[in-house]
Amino acid sequence: MVEKSVIRRALPHAFLLLAILIIVFPIWLVFAASTRTVQDILQAPMPITLGSHFIENYAASLRGGAKTLGTNAFVMMENSLIMALGISIGKIVISLLAAFAIVFFDFRLRKLCFWAIFVTLMLPVEVRIMPTYKVISDLGMLNSYWGLILPMIVSATAVFLFRQFFMILPREIAEASQIDGAGPMTFFARILVPMTRTPIAALFVIQFIYGWNQYLWPLLITTKEKYYTLLIGINRMLAGSDNQIEWQIVMATVMLAMLPPVIIVIVMQKQFVAGMTDTEK
Repeated sequence: MVEKSVIRRALPHAFLLLAILIIVFPIWLVFAASTRTVQDILQAPMPITLGSHFIENYAASLRGGAKTLGTNAFVMMENSLIMALGISIGKIVISLLAAFAIVFFDFRLRKLCFWAIFVTLMLPVEVRIMPTYKVISDLGMLNSYWGLILPMIVSATAVFLFRQFFMILPREIAEASQIDGAGPMTFFARILVPMTRTPIAALFVIQFIYGWNQYLWPLLITTKEKYYTLLIGINRMLAGSDNQIEWQIVMATVMLAMLPPVIIVIVMQKQFVAGMTDTEK
């Protein structure tokens, strides 16, 4: 019985370690490749130990050492950061205001407005992308930060999540604020938003990663290298035959592309978990 219980306890840990190995090993290969030369990477099999060109390769990536790209990883990282922050903050602000209006204001067709927003979840991105491109083009926002951010800041999912959260709040809170003389926006800014900080934190992490990993939309509207995001830059680096690709710089740029989302998740881990699991309102 003791042996069976030990095996039963050990099996989940073994599967967990195996899963970690499967996830971490490709990342380790990319990191190892980012510290070696092209000749080392093109070997069969490629060495999986760290090389001696770490500083050289990462410095080349940051200063734009790739021959197939005119910009550098620092500029692309800045563009990706602006886009990710703009999308995540914009979605949170607009979704909070929309959910606040739907839940706390009594107006005609209120439910219809909500379901009209919610139905957009059923439309795939590919269906909406060409009309959205036409609008952005007509507004002269191609090759601009506004063009990268504005079409992505409306989120039916975020409106739905905040609406569900607001609906379970006691109505007495709103009534008490009215008795104290607080207006709607005062109630929203000073009472409602602080109470929603854990869902906001959780949604910020999700939307930041979503914005950081955007590829199709930036690919359509950016033709100038100064507006390239990291994913677009990596794709441009891969243009050409294997002999022309500077794989060590590509791998270094890939590792740099992973850093901001990882940092955001680590820094906001507690708030993210609380926003996903906390049931106290």
